[in-house]
Amino acid sequence: QVQLVESGGGLVQAGGSLRLSCAASGRTFRMYVMAWFRQAPGKERNVVATISWNPGRTHYADSVKGRFAISRDNVKNTVYLQMDNLNPEDTAVYYCAQRLNPYGGDSYLTPDDYAYWGQGTQVTVSS
Repeated sequence: QVQLVESGGGLVQAGGSLRLSCAASGRTFRMYVMAWFRQAPGKERNVVATISWNPGRTHYADSVKGRFAISRDNVKNTVYLQMDNLNPEDTAVYYCAQRLNPYGGDSYLTPDDYAYWGQGTQVTVSS
């Protein structure tokens, strides 16, 4: 059974940084595309970043390019989201997600593209 457990959220001032982690278990982590999504109150869940099973390929939402970085450690079965220069518009619950099928690139950008989800971690950025 696949389990995804996020950690690292919290309250930070504008301009600050946070690093989110998502520990995966239940199957061979390195074979699957991973992603971070976020959902603010009253809004849709939107992709933040994706990373392919071949870890050289990443995709970022325009709103976070140059500020956020996604990475993965296939030994620790963990995907990370380094978030720098945070602003209040980044406030949301952040979710990590894993594809159902193995392999694939970095272009899976909608929630329907992912089968497994973590419980979410709250990120709040104060102005």
